[in-house]
Amino acid sequence: MACAVLGLASAATAQPRPPLVLAAASLQESMTAAADAWAAKGHPKPVISFAASSALARQVQAGGRADLFASADEAWMDVLDRGGLLASGTRAAWLGNRLVVVAPVANPVRLTVRTLGPTLARGPLAMADPASVPAGKYGKAALQRLGAWDAVAPRVVRAENVRAALALVERGAAPYGIVYATDARASAGVRVAGLFPAASHPPIRYPLARLKASTNPEAEGFRRFLLSREGRGIFVRYGFSAK
Repeated sequence: MACAVLGLASAATAQPRPPLVLAAASLQESMTAAADAWAAKGHPKPVISFAASSALARQVQAGGRADLFASADEAWMDVLDRGGLLASGTRAAWLGNRLVVVAPVANPVRLTVRTLGPTLARGPLAMADPASVPAGKYGKAALQRLGAWDAVAPRVVRAENVRAALALVERGAAPYGIVYATDARASAGVRVAGLFPAASHPPIRYPLARLKASTNPEAEGFRRFLLSREGRGIFVRYGFSAK
């Protein structure tokens, strides 16, 4: 009996632990679906922590342990790269997105490039913090390009991440919000009121990398799955473009 118990304990100990993924808030549904697909292949289901890319990068800088980082912009991945915190050769271009203005579903307004600035300047406008969060930085850049930022800035309600900005519009706390097209698609409470021209802001690029401190043998396999045709296909179904 003792040998049998010891054997069971050894088998339990031998089970691989799931990798920990730090992922941009806009990836909630899609990354969860990818983790489910990976688990269906017989792997331990990855544990995912969603937040603003800025908050996640700072967590890594502070010594927080994780295996993979999926950022909503290149800039925060660059920060970790310059700090020597990425595993060599694992950083890859991965996904793309679009930037939109959302309004509550009951609001039928259609915004054009010409009417975007004057309408949003009436406020309040929900945005992820434009000082640090990728969605907010893209939004600020777009409004600056359209010559509207100075008028809009005093009306901005700054949220901790893009999903928090989306929630403000869903709850009616703000009549408009700037989010990714994929966020709008994930919500039944908002509709797309306007689309920013792609040329009005830096390209929205999501890089993916394994962190140097990772020791989980499952991490590299999941990273490669996310970059595979099958893996990218999951995110395309949620509205992302594949890079």
